[in-house]
Amino acid sequence: MSDFMYPRPQLVRADWQSLNGQWDFAFDDEARFKVPSDPIAWDRTITVPFAPESAASGVGDRGFHRACWYRREFDVAPGEGSVILHLGAVDYAARVWVNGNLVAEHEGGHTPFSANITDSLKAEGAQTIVVHALDDPHDLAKPRGKQDWLAEPHSIWYPRTTGIWQTVWIERVATTYIQKLRWTPVFDVFEIGCEIFAAGDIMEDLFVEVKIWHGDNLLADDHYKLMGHEANRKISLSDPGIDDSRNELLWSPERPTLLSAELTLHHRGRVLDTVRSYTALRSVAITRDRFMLNGRPYPLRLVLDQGYWPDSLMTAPSDDALRKDVELAKAMGFNGVRKHQKIEDPRYLYWADRLGLLVWEEMPSAYRFSPKAITRIVREWSEAIDRDYSHPCIIVWVPFNESWGVPNLTSTQAHRNAVEALYHLTKTLDSTRPVIGNDGWEASATDILGIHDYDADPEKLRSRYETTEPQRTLFDQRRPAGRILTLDGFPHRGQPIVLTEFGGIAYDPGAEKEGTWGYSRAATQAAYLDHYRRLLHVANTTLLFSGFCYTQFADTFQETNGLLNADRTPKVALEEISAATRNIT
Repeated sequence: MSDFMYPRPQLVRADWQSLNGQWDFAFDDEARFKVPSDPIAWDRTITVPFAPESAASGVGDRGFHRACWYRREFDVAPGEGSVILHLGAVDYAARVWVNGNLVAEHEGGHTPFSANITDSLKAEGAQTIVVHALDDPHDLAKPRGKQDWLAEPHSIWYPRTTGIWQTVWIERVATTYIQKLRWTPVFDVFEIGCEIFAAGDIMEDLFVEVKIWHGDNLLADDHYKLMGHEANRKISLSDPGIDDSRNELLWSPERPTLLSAELTLHHRGRVLDTVRSYTALRSVAITRDRFMLNGRPYPLRLVLDQGYWPDSLMTAPSDDALRKDVELAKAMGFNGVRKHQKIEDPRYLYWADRLGLLVWEEMPSAYRFSPKAITRIVREWSEAIDRDYSHPCIIVWVPFNESWGVPNLTSTQAHRNAVEALYHLTKTLDSTRPVIGNDGWEASATDILGIHDYDADPEKLRSRYETTEPQRTLFDQRRPAGRILTLDGFPHRGQPIVLTEFGGIAYDPGAEKEGTWGYSRAATQAAYLDHYRRLLHVANTTLLFSGFCYTQFADTFQETNGLLNADRTPKVALEEISAATRNIT
């Protein structure tokens, strides 16, 4: 991962340093060691931020490892203020020491954490950081997404990810600094909500200056006084009135207009902190049976994206690879992705914001129901929403998928309570976006009804959903995978219906690979494209659907049902895929 790509793209400072690269490394399979002074056998090195299971890490060991240790030295340039250490994601539970001092503890494998390490730094000489990651590979009660618990990847699960898998970095800040920033577009009145949270030495008379530009045009230059450690204001933009002028300010996949921002923290005329950011003016909503973007019905053309790479697993090989994935999704005619069972790197969301791609964000599942599992999900999901709230590309939150981790929704009240609770928690933490409580089937509390149906016959798929009586023919009968679409007590209330998984045609150019699979299989490129065209025609023209999500973006280990090979080369010309996706003949 390039050291020149700032890991937190919506709150950017000039003075920062990546700690990616070579670290000392040791497995601790029995989790015997507790502190860095224990006799840890530092017997190899690893390339951070790649997980030890990946080839890109230089370790490439996919065995069962309960714990591991990381160590490296780094230098800190002299300066005033504080030094903050950031870890983008460590799977699953982490403890961090700097120069022998415990500075951070965190649980949750997909969300970031940080620590002020100023008091632990030595006055001169190299600093030492040690990270301990505890990640029981057999624990099914923690959010693990697509990480397999068996020795080899099977069915729809993939190699595990242990330890550090996103960027580690430090930045220097003032003793009083801007810690967090939240943007909330208010489309109806052409306003941008701005919440600023300060940290460190909180003083009286703290002010923040907020500037927002559309290109070179300064839209706002406001000053707010912080009340305690925060300021919460609405910034009014001038409504052009004329539709063409209004559209120039609105964000959409077709015109991803971003508004650049700069925030400066002042204390009695002295500048304490300056950060760069961006936001966008756009709205997402549900009106009757349609998904709405910027106040207009918007058909969703999504592709399921697992977010794995052959040599680097859940970590992209580079920032360019993240950008390329966004560009490829758009080049194939899709206007969005459903990031499946993964909280994606913020740099991907940055490129989706900048290039114009809708994103459904989905919580990685646990696979065993217990109070402990739900507590873990609630904590990590809350952190994910907090991290990604300000990204305009994110349009839907999905706490559960296919009843994973809550397998007895039809019979066990506690399982139903969990889905309903996560739905309402998500709506509480973010009232601006739709939420799908449980995608695929057995829906209860939900703003969109997602259906997963892998019937390979396009005509059968059409006949199933071209119905004038959906209440009787769909919701009162059992459907794909033997699951009812809505739970008793939660009849369809007119929400949009989206075919959120379908297709999955496997095509292995050259020869069928042993152990690979798809929901159906094509023997030739021509047969593959023909089958895709016919399926996408049904998805595009069935009036019951407000959109669709095709499975899937790229081959992922044993699943060869991607539109792209695992290395992102297309199986069919991108122009032909795009035309079929958009139902252009």
